[in-house]
Amino acid sequence: MSLLSMRGVRKTYSTGISVEALRGIDLEVNSGDYLAIMGPSGSGKSTLMHIIGCLDVPTGGSYYLDGENVAEMDETQLAEVRNHRVGFVFQQFNLLPSLTAVRNVELPLLYAGVKRAQRRSRALAALERVGLADRVDHRPGELSGGQQQRVAMARAIVSDPALLLADEPTGALDSVASDDILTLFQELNDAGRTIVVITHEADVAKRAKRTMHLRDGKFSDVDAADMELVEVPA
Repeated sequence: MSLLSMRGVRKTYSTGISVEALRGIDLEVNSGDYLAIMGPSGSGKSTLMHIIGCLDVPTGGSYYLDGENVAEMDETQLAEVRNHRVGFVFQQFNLLPSLTAVRNVELPLLYAGVKRAQRRSRALAALERVGLADRVDHRPGELSGGQQQRVAMARAIVSDPALLLADEPTGALDSVASDDILTLFQELNDAGRTIVVITHEADVAKRAKRTMHLRDGKFSDVDAADMELVEVPA
């Protein structure tokens, strides 16, 4: 069943001159898929991530998420999608330093109007799911980088979104913490979570079920088995 469908998606920025960041993207992601999107700097990865995550809208083409046409949504509708249907994991964690782990995880539910007792219960369950049941009252500064990313992942899944979207999720982590996070992604996918990872790291992409390569605003024909041969600078 298709969860995410793009046809001919284009994005043009006009800042005195027109810059075509995406040039006809076709993309299909089914429920339960685990897709890695690779590409060098300037390939359009960030633009595509913003459109997939409803942080921006295309200037052409169609984008359906969970059966709804995102390209036609207004800002209020986009905010609703971001809060309920997409869970975000970023490279820099984006945790509030003054809040404990459980309070950070509760935030999406707070914005969604979920009652306090239910927020707490769901946040604790999400933290347990990522292996941090013993760190719920710790603030980000009291946690390692890997633990902070786990809090961010708990926050991303606490609303039970249809799609988990990760942007360079291991970019700020050492190799051991990176492997732990990728193992957790695998466990979430094995449990049925749909995941799209934006990355320039071949080792991260290899953990996904399939890989697509973005170059100059379009998907290239490079095969996933050959991705070691693709030069993708950080």
